[in-house]
Amino acid sequence: MNTVPAWSSETDDTLVCVQVRQETHDVKTFVFNTPAPRRFAYLPGQFLTLSLPIGQGGEAVLRCYTLSSSPTRPDRIAITVKRVPGGPVSNWLHDNLKVGDSVSAMGPAGEFTCFQDQDGVAQAVSLSAEAKVPAYLFISGGSGITPLMSMARALVDQAAEADIVFVHAARTPADVVFAEELTLLARNHPRLRLAIVCESAGSTPTYAGYTGRLDAGLLPHIAPDFAQRDVYTCGPAPFMGAVRTMLAQAGHPPARYREESFSFESLAPEAGPAASAPPAGEAAPAAFRISLSVRGDQFDCQPGQSLLAAAGAAGVRLPASCSNGLCGTCKTKKVSGEVEMAHKGGIRQREVDQGWILPCCSKPLSDVVLER
Repeated sequence: MNTVPAWSSETDDTLVCVQVRQETHDVKTFVFNTPAPRRFAYLPGQFLTLSLPIGQGGEAVLRCYTLSSSPTRPDRIAITVKRVPGGPVSNWLHDNLKVGDSVSAMGPAGEFTCFQDQDGVAQAVSLSAEAKVPAYLFISGGSGITPLMSMARALVDQAAEADIVFVHAARTPADVVFAEELTLLARNHPRLRLAIVCESAGSTPTYAGYTGRLDAGLLPHIAPDFAQRDVYTCGPAPFMGAVRTMLAQAGHPPARYREESFSFESLAPEAGPAASAPPAGEAAPAAFRISLSVRGDQFDCQPGQSLLAAAGAAGVRLPASCSNGLCGTCKTKKVSGEVEMAHKGGIRQREVDQGWILPCCSKPLSDVVLER
């Protein structure tokens, strides 16, 4: 594989589906490779942005999905998708994407990972500098298991010197994604302990795992030393909020806590911070005029304010997801004007050269016209 060119987010954008796996009744894994051989190098926990022509009139709809695969197996890449009621992309994928189909994709990108890039190789690290052996506590809920599964697969494949407690919460045993593989990972890694917590046994009377909800009473039984572990959490926002509160109340150091920062299925833009007020006695700088050439909307944007934040404040809805330059969902063609953009990988340089910007992380330097 070392002689195979690496996938480049700047030049490669087509994936071919080579396998579809039914994980649970409402979760599928889609495995991809490329038209010409490519080697995938990424950090476990990162995500892809898919661009699918399924909008009104064939308009592209963008969604981010975490990679559930591991870079230790670099010839293929995979996403695991839960069918969301009313979700246009997840339902389209479940109902339409089949082996042999091609999709457009960008990435991988993202910062939620317990790995770092060491000369193109993902290397496990600890948030605690004094730790001789990284000690992790992975806590996932529902389909939030995907980035943590990628991390766990990589750690086991590398036979990493890491102490891992993997806690996964689900409604019933039938809803546990990767159930058999999780058991196999724990069997193959001597320092990986697995705990499944289901709200109820459902239709599985033989279920022998934990029942109820993960709380401050249960966690110490699963991981008595949780306060000394680096915690990575992913799941629905209420789940992550409950975990965050539980750990804080139990005295877990906030500096050793990481969570996935946004919902990949959501398109709701965040208003973002308003521009800071000028010092007392100084006149406010003149606002810039932002115009949408297709829709005809216009709104003001203050210097130092992002275009997305200004649109939200004016009641103008623009597509967005992460709101920090990671996912590319808000990508828009700039017709005229100048902006200052500070993205985090959600747009290719060749797209920037062609006039595309990310409104979520672009601040105006003049009046701007967007092709929206």
